[in-house]
Parts: sequence; structure tokens; C-alpha cells
Amino acid sequence: MARRSRKLTWQSLIILIVLAIVAVLGSRGSFTANPTSTPPHNTHTSAPTGNLSLVTEPSASITPVLDLINGAQHSVDLTMYELEDNQVEMALANAESRDVAVRVLLNGGYYGKPDKTNPNQDAYEYLQAHHVPVHWTPSYFALTHQKTLTVDGNKSLIMTFNLTPQYYSTSRDFGVLDRNVHDVLAIETAFNDDWQGKKGTAPTGDDLLWSPGSETVTVNLINRAKSSIKIYNEEMEDSKVVGALGAAAMRGVNVQVVMTDQSSWHSNFTKLKSDGAHIRTFSGEKPVYIHAKMVLVDNRQAFIGSENFSYTSLVRNRELGLIITDGSILSQLDATFTSDYQRAQSY
Repeated sequence: MARRSRKLTWQSLIILIVLAIVAVLGSRGSFTANPTSTPPHNTHTSAPTGNLSLVTEPSASITPVLDLINGAQHSVDLTMYELEDNQVEMALANAESRDVAVRVLLNGGYYGKPDKTNPNQDAYEYLQAHHVPVHWTPSYFALTHQKTLTVDGNKSLIMTFNLTPQYYSTSRDFGVLDRNVHDVLAIETAFNDDWQGKKGTAPTGDDLLWSPGSETVTVNLINRAKSSIKIYNEEMEDSKVVGALGAAAMRGVNVQVVMTDQSSWHSNFTKLKSDGAHIRTFSGEKPVYIHAKMVLVDNRQAFIGSENFSYTSLVRNRELGLIITDGSILSQLDATFTSDYQRAQSY
């Protein structure tokens, strides 16, 4: 009995060893087949869908920007209209100190004219003092209003927001984290040109919309609408955009606009309303200040970027946005817009 019991024990041991080997091989095979089965830990952006993830402000605050800079392993390239955030400046300096190649382009004034009140002056001096390569933006643009952070040459955060802490808690804004290799390469190509002061045509990648020169594309996007257009913007000045929105409303497209009320835009608000568009506004910073720039057409295509509806922004500035067709992101944009539209006041 003792020998039989021992024999059975050895058999069991062999079976257990075989099962363990099979389990390990199965586990390894599963990991290889699905290397992204564990989602990234990030509670501030939407889950990645394809090459894009959406950041919605003010809920995300500055965390997604800091996470990208602090996680950089090789390079950080930042183009920013306004940088006044000490946390971001320190993160850039820390990245440089750990041998990440950091470059920062800060808007240098209207057509490069010196401006003693430039909000970027303190950041420029801080970065210089901490050995972070920093340049003023080229003078061949009216302004560099672009807001883009590219990390490790494989992802770019395209923002509608500036890095200005006083607005984080109240500003409706968006950022799109773009991992499309063609888009990122195009953004880096344009950055290198602007870094060197080399005026050229910025590549469009697969989805990018650059200024100077985005007025025609914006108008065409509006003209293609068949059923609905939903608009966020900070300005309503450009005559071609206003004309296209009015024409869309008159042909039966449901045009909805949410903006922060300013008297500068009242004449165009009145024109659009007479054409059949629906204008709703917030007052001041409550409950949010509309700083986002969005055109959502038929819930099938959207533009998100830095471009305002002004001639200078669309024709003379350095600006960057992208065209989005990702269904998940479009749904998120629509949900945010619908919520804001319902609580805004009719103009």
C-alpha cells in the first residue's frame, strides 16, 4: 500500500508539472497576441479609440499635460501661445535634467514685435535659467496661437487651451492626444521649421488642419453639413464662416452655437439668428467660459483645434487643429455640447 501510494504521488506530480507548463505557454501566447490587453492607467482622458484620445476641460485640469512631460523618455517639443504654469515649467526643466531633449517655442508677440507685457516672458527666462532650449516663435506669422505638446516623437497632444492656471477651473476646452504616425511626423516637421525660422508649408499628415490657410477648409466643412452643425468658438468674426453658417441654417440644417456672450459678436449673432441658427450664450466665466473651438457636422465629422472664427486666426496665424471621424470621440463631444447647450441662455 505504501509503494502504490508513492507511485500515485509521482504520477500526480508529473501531471501537475505538465499542466503548469501548458498554463505558462498559454499565458505567454495570450500576451503576445494581445499586447494592449491591460488598459493604461489614466482617469483624465477617454479610453484610446484607434489613434485618438479626448481630453475634456475643465474636468481634466493640467494633469494630462504633466503626465505626458513626466513620462517622456527621449524628447519633448512644446509650442504654446501662453505659458504661465509653474508646474509645467518645472516639469520641462526636470525632463531636461534627466537627459530628455526638450525644446519650447513660445509666442513672441504680434509678427514678432517685442511686447513688454508678453505673458510668456517669465516662462522664457525660467526655462533659459534652467538650461531648457527655448525660442520665440517666428515673426512671419501674425501670432503663433498653436498649442501642441509632442512627446518621444510618437504622440502629440493638440489643445484648444493655453497653459494658464487661472483658467483651468472655468474654461470649456478640449485636447486630442494623437498617436497617428503621419500626423505626429507632420507636427514635428512643422516644429523643426519654426524652430529654425524656416518658412514652409506645414504637412497635413492624415488629419491635420493648419493655419495660415484653414478658412477654406472650415467653410467647406460647414457647407457639407446635411442635418446638423454644432459650434463652440471664442470669436464670431470671420465673414465667410458666418456666411456659411447662415446659408446652412437657411437650407434646413440645424445650426446650434454655444459661446460666451460678448458684444463684439452681437451683430453676427443677430444675423445668424435671422437666418434660422440657434444661438445660446453663457455670461462671463459661469458656469464655464467657452474657449473651445469645435465644428461638429452631422455627428459624423468634427474639427477641434486652436483656430478661432476670425480672419487673423484662419489666414495669418500659426494655428493647428485636426479633423476627427472617430465615433467614440464624436459621441463625447456631442454629449458635452448638448449639456452646455441645454443650460446656456438663448440669445
